[in-house]
Amino acid sequence: MESMPGKRRRARKIILLLKKAYPGARCSLDYKTPLQLLVATILSAQCTDARVNLVTPALFARYKSADDFAGAGISELEKFVRPTGFYHNKAKNIRAACRIIVQKHGGKVPRAMAEMLELPGVARKTANIVLGNAYGVVEGVPVDTHAIRISHLLGWTREKQQGKIERDLMALLPRKDWLKISDLFVHHGRAVCIARRPFCSKCPISALCPKMGLKREWMR
Repeated sequence: MESMPGKRRRARKIILLLKKAYPGARCSLDYKTPLQLLVATILSAQCTDARVNLVTPALFARYKSADDFAGAGISELEKFVRPTGFYHNKAKNIRAACRIIVQKHGGKVPRAMAEMLELPGVARKTANIVLGNAYGVVEGVPVDTHAIRISHLLGWTREKQQGKIERDLMALLPRKDWLKISDLFVHHGRAVCIARRPFCSKCPISALCPKMGLKREWMR
């Protein structure tokens, strides 16, 4: 069984290889402000970032501030976000979150994890994405579907729940890479490690993947 020191050495090597393979990896949601990133991330649940990026230009042209979202008519807001799916809940959560932002935070998206988690529609994944990308505040690892699937393939966790997966990744990875690994997983999951048809022969980390060809020296 791979020891924790060995797993950490392998993880550092994997991160270096992924950074080399995807030097431009970053958050794939389009935004200009912390509020726009918060809204876009809420919309990205059960929806591709590409589709969200098609919806948000018109949405952000109509609603420019937390006040605007807080005072939005729910039926109009639903029409804007409908293409992202689950639009009833998403519209409701965006408006409710912005009302709290206006009432408790002066119209500014909060910079603390505890305050972010008080917002409707915001769990740790969303909070980590917003805090890390908008403010440079790294509190944890954003765990999305790519992170869940690839971290399982790499043997970095056996957990199923997002919170437990995040704890495993935080214990394994250097804090400086907590946010970056999420972006790397997204790019790798889209380009090579595709769920239904992975291109293992083209994978930059195949030699370090337990599913392919994990080398013995990384097991020590």
